[in-house]
Formats: sequence, structure tokens, C-alpha cells
Amino acid sequence: MGLFSRFSKPQVIEAQYAPPVMADTYQYQIPYNLLSIDRISAMSIPAVNRCRNLICNTVGAMELKLELKRTGEYLPKLPWMDQLSKNQPMAVTLAYICDSLLFFGVSYLEIESVYQDNSYPASFNWVANSRVIPKYNKTNTFIEGYQVDGAVRPMSGVGSLVTIQSMTDGLLQVGARVLTAALDLDRAASVAAATPMPSGVLKNTGADLGENEVQGLLAAWRNARNNRSTAYLTSTLEFQPTSFSPKDQMLNEARQYMATEIARLCNVPAYYISADMNNSMVYANLVDERRQFVSLTLQSYISAIEQRMSMNDITPSTQKICIDLDSGFLRADPMERLNVIEKMLTLGLIDVNQAMAMEELSPNGSASDAINLQ
Repeated sequence: MGLFSRFSKPQVIEAQYAPPVMADTYQYQIPYNLLSIDRISAMSIPAVNRCRNLICNTVGAMELKLELKRTGEYLPKLPWMDQLSKNQPMAVTLAYICDSLLFFGVSYLEIESVYQDNSYPASFNWVANSRVIPKYNKTNTFIEGYQVDGAVRPMSGVGSLVTIQSMTDGLLQVGARVLTAALDLDRAASVAAATPMPSGVLKNTGADLGENEVQGLLAAWRNARNNRSTAYLTSTLEFQPTSFSPKDQMLNEARQYMATEIARLCNVPAYYISADMNNSMVYANLVDERRQFVSLTLQSYISAIEQRMSMNDITPSTQKICIDLDSGFLRADPMERLNVIEKMLTLGLIDVNQAMAMEELSPNGSASDAINLQ
């Protein structure tokens, strides 16, 4: 065995597992997806913009950490864990990974460089979904390859794509009807704001007017309504309204209802986007509120990123990537943390220096010791 092992080829780390196509309506990118609304139009809806920012910006502000699977011990970070892409901050890359998962159900990272000794990825670049076209197998059940900007990409090494799949279908697909209705309501509200008087017809009971006279009459009517609400008509003209007023149309109530529907689509509590006007909650612990938000809304995105980045083509099988929730977003108040630390010190679970490290304080020592630590 030893003799033959000398001539065996080194292990090649595949940079991309071929992902299966999930669900009947699962689509990976825009060209093959018959969406009735695009991302830019969806983001113009205030409720969608708010939900997107709550989810993506919150996850983007978190940090990655490396753990040993067997013991849960923290390990030194890999270089790319502080900055996935060389061209942008970590927070931006993480936020747009979540953005793609939210709107499209899948996110792509291009491997920019690999380590020479083990072929593991060393740096990445986020790739917009509109640039990617997948190649399916004969039964359309698995992805066999990708094209980016029309160029075929390899399935391993530099230039290959890492696919991060969401646990649900993209918002632009499953929520297309609701988002389109919300856009229609916004347009109706804009028309109502641009035309304070209800739309209607000027009925002439006298002699017929020429085309130029009709256009002049309509222009004069419009200009007069922009200056004053009171109008004067001759005995041969009559104004007949043909539309309801904004109050009759209940535009405000309808837009509030659509905001609630969008919150449901994004799995965000309605009161987070001011869509639940009947919310009776008067007090809630901030940490408990954030824990609920993480459990019910953010966890699906966090788990999708953590488990994909922990797969064997990116991270060694003995290690796993985790998103640190306790460092900032779920960090308890100082008094609660001190009570926990005091209890641990009393039980002898930690020493003073470890306790100071938990609070990100410098260890005790003289000035010379501090210089030596630097």
C-alpha cells in the first residue's frame, strides 16, 4: 500500500457540487423564469424595501467564525472570513447574498482564487443572478454547469460558481401577484394625487365643437382645477364624474393591507414595517424581540449560508462556518452579562483573564506587559 500511495494523485477538491432543482417552480435565474415583476420594481415598494433591509442588512452586519465540529472550539479565521471579496467589505457581500436568496431563491459566489496546497477557495466574488444561466441535465433535475455573461464556467477551481440555495422559492416568483397589486395601488394613489378632482366627462348639450376647441376646453379645465377647486360651466356644459374619490376607493386601507401581505411573504412581523396598526404590544424586551426575529425570520438565511459554506468543497470536514449572533445583535445588556460572568467565576468555570476576554477587555498587567503583547 505504501509503495502505491507514493504514486497516487493528490486529492482534488471539487469547487461546486451539482445542486438539484428544488420544487416544481424552482428557478435559478431571470432568463428562464417568467416573472411578472423585476427586482427594481419590487424594491420601489416601501414595504418590500423595508423587509429587504431588515433581513439583508442585519445578516450583513454579522461576523463569520470557524469552529471545530468535534468540540465546538473556536479556531483562527480563514482569511476570506473577514472579507469574502477583495473588492468590497464583508458586510456588503453578505447583505447581497441574502438579497439574492430573498428575491431569487439562490445566490452565486464566483471563486476568485484558491490555495495551492489544498485547492480550497481563498477568495470569492458575488455574482448577480441576472448574469447566470444554468445548464440542466436531461431530466431537468440537476444543474450540470453554468454560464456567466455567456461564457461557460468550470465546475471546480478558479472561475467556478458556488451555489447557495434558499429554503424557499424566490419572492419575485411566489409573490409576483401580490407585488404587482401593490405596484398598481401605488400607481392609483399617484394618479389620485396628481388629479385632485375625480376623473370625469364634460358633456356638451349645445352645438358640437371642433377638435381644437375641445382640446382648448380640456386644457383650460385642467389648469383651472389646478388653481382652484370651484368651477364654472355654461348652460351647455355639464361635468359628469366617472371615478370614485381616493376615500371611496379606500386606497390608504388597501395599501396598508398590501403592506401586511408583503410582510407575510417575507416572513417579517408586520409591526416591524408599521403594517400592523392594531398591534397592542406596549413593552417587549429588546433581546427577546431580536431572538424571535432571528428564529422566525433570519434563521433560514443564516442556516443556508452557514451550511453551504461548511460543505467539504469549501471548508475541511472537521470544521464548520458559523455566523456569530452573540457578538452584537443578540448581545445581552451589561448587567446581565456581568451576572453570568460572576456566576461562572464563582463556579470556577473561567478565570479573571477569560472573563475580561469575554467582555473584550485588555488582560491585567503592567504597561511593559501591554507593550510586549502588542
